[in-house]
Amino acid sequence: MSDFEGLANDIAALEARVTDAVFDAVRSQMRGEDPEEAKELERRLSKVRRSLQKAEHLLRQSEG
Repeated sequence: MSDFEGLANDIAALEARVTDAVFDAVRSQMRGEDPEEAKELERRLSKVRRSLQKAEHLLRQSEG
């Protein structure tokens, strides 16, 4: 396994954890548990998730 592949796999695992956190934030919004704070958290986590997806994609492109 190349260094880039290992990093991409690590980032993919982290992205999965962030995705779970996004869903937790959305569930909090739906239950009405401080909906404004949950909404802001969901926005920030979604940005983090997209950035991680881009990083993983770039690393996997570097493997070739």
